[in-house]
Amino acid sequence: MPRGLRRLQDSGESHFVTFSCYHRQPYSASAEVFDLFVHCVEDMRRRFELCVHGYVVMPEHVHLLLSEPPPTTLADAIHYLKLSFAKRLRSRSPEQPGTFWQKRYYDRNVRDHREFTVKLRYLHRNPVNRGLALAPEQWEWSSYRHHASRETGIVEDRIGMDSSKS
Repeated sequence: MPRGLRRLQDSGESHFVTFSCYHRQPYSASAEVFDLFVHCVEDMRRRFELCVHGYVVMPEHVHLLLSEPPPTTLADAIHYLKLSFAKRLRSRSPEQPGTFWQKRYYDRNVRDHREFTVKLRYLHRNPVNRGLALAPEQWEWSSYRHHASRETGIVEDRIGMDSSKS
């Protein structure tokens, strides 16, 4: 863990997590790869019994807004997600680079409803701000439509905080 970076877990708070592809290369810039990652998020959610409040998959990074996993640590859940995705991707596409993800991830504890709403809006607007979509609902690989219209998606969100105002 980088010096000065403290992970505050067992707080009961949600976490805003970001991690990137190796050297921030857009390795995951295809619909097939994005879809695979979203399926891996759902697998992680079920395995670690956590709530995925929001997510967005970008070409070279990912944002997740999630709860702490009760049976283990957030680090274990993120490690599982990154490893399971990389293994599945390599089995489908052997030409993928040997190292897919940066080693570390960044997380920020989300301490209240206001911060929760800010982080959820940020991740949903990320594709728009990057010029990948004109509106959040146009980006298929985020939880926006699940929140805006209660559309069912691959990732079952179990909303702990009222995010309907996002």
